[in-house]
Amino acid sequence: MESKILNALGIDPAFIFIFMLILFIVLFILYVNVTMKYNRLKSSYASFMRGKDGKTLEEGFKDKFAEIDTILKVTKQNRQDIREINKKMEGDYQKLGIIKYDAFNEMGGKLSFALAMLDGNNNGWVINAMHSREGCYTYIKEIVKGESYVELAEEEAEALDRAIFSESYDKEIKDIIDKD
Repeated sequence: MESKILNALGIDPAFIFIFMLILFIVLFILYVNVTMKYNRLKSSYASFMRGKDGKTLEEGFKDKFAEIDTILKVTKQNRQDIREINKKMEGDYQKLGIIKYDAFNEMGGKLSFALAMLDGNNNGWVINAMHSREGCYTYIKEIVKGESYVELAEEEAEALDRAIFSESYDKEIKDIIDKD
């Protein structure tokens, strides 16, 4: 089968056949791909709409939006509650510092201690308990904004510094407990 047009253009009919075959294969692959995507979409839609019509679906959306609004209100309230709790906590004792020492060298055992307890604004007190053979004497000194109006002993000042700077004393406290 010879064509005068193809001969005039100088095109071999075999090239046209090969081109058409390749085009057919590509179109078939695209058709299969689109069909698979359509079937997946159809099954997703069917599972989404299972047992529902447009009216019940709309009611479902309204219910979900109402739940979201409720969650937003609760979240707002929780944030407000957290702010109030944080404000109240500023007045609670949050920072501690303790020093154990020998008040009188003849005693031993480090039975005396200085304990500083401060709130979030570095207000609080330092208690000093000095143990001797005759008895135990305790003194308390008020702390305002990290400062004392009464002169602090060396151990009291160290306990105050520990409380203010909130150093980690877990290891030291554990060592003290283990020694006792």
